[in-house]
Parts: sequence; C-alpha cells; structure tokens
Amino acid sequence: MRRAVCPGSFDPVTYGHLDIISRASAHFDEVVVAVFINSTKQSLFSVEERIQMIKETTKDLKNVKVDSWSGLTVEYCKRNNIDVITKGLRAVSDFDYELQQAQVNLQAGVDTMFMATDPAHSFLSSSIVKELAYFGGDVSSMVPENVHQALKARAGE
Repeated sequence: MRRAVCPGSFDPVTYGHLDIISRASAHFDEVVVAVFINSTKQSLFSVEERIQMIKETTKDLKNVKVDSWSGLTVEYCKRNNIDVITKGLRAVSDFDYELQQAQVNLQAGVDTMFMATDPAHSFLSSSIVKELAYFGGDVSSMVPENVHQALKARAGE
C-alpha cells in the first residue's frame, strides 16, 4: 500500500491545505494528515481542535486519516512506515526552504512529492487567515465553513 504524509501545523486548515490533501489522496492509497505540534509557534487552536476541523473537512475522502506528532517529519514517517511526504508549494520562496528539507529527508530514505498549489489558493497561509479574522476581515472564501465559524468564535473571545 502506498502511503503518504501531509504534515503541517494547520492552524487553521485552509482551502490551500485541502487542495493539496485532496489531490494527494488521488495518488496514494492512504494519506495521513499529520498535525505537527510546534513549540516555537503560538497556536490559535489546540491540536485537538485542529484535528477535529480537518476530520470534518476531509470526511468525504475515505483514504485520509488525521494524526498528530511532535518531532521530525522523517521520524514520523519511519515510525509509521510511510515513505513519501507531500508538500504544497505556493511560490519560489516555499521551494527554497522545502527543497533543503526534502534533501535531508531523502538521506533518511523518505522521499518528498511537491505539488503546485492551485493558483486560486496560492496567496493563502494560515497566518494571513488568522490575522484577517482577528481584525474582522471576511475569510469565508479561504476556509471551510466549520473553520470560518471557529475563527469567528475565537476572534470574539
């Protein structure tokens, strides 16, 4: 069985993330969306909240599973018998950073598949979505409805 991991913080999950997850699911028997715990970042949503939002938005993709992890992506892959990491690229700046990671991971026996983000989502990042939501901007075209509602509720706190 061909398995891939789609790692990220997903704080929150956006249509850009879902584009990559959906397209990866068409190429692999199983795609694991791994919500990574990054102690260097201040998260808006808890890991559990992010997992729930992703599960809800990917429920129609039967070969997509959601998990969490703290540590290196390559170690997650080794522990879970996954040999491919899928990553979305929005711009050349993403490629410069991701290429270095991919080359290091390849030395450990884990390959990386880069997917160009749909141009409609190429400007999206979780950081932009959070900032817009915080200041009352309309992010309804950037995130699924369940995420939009969660953002509105969190921004109002």
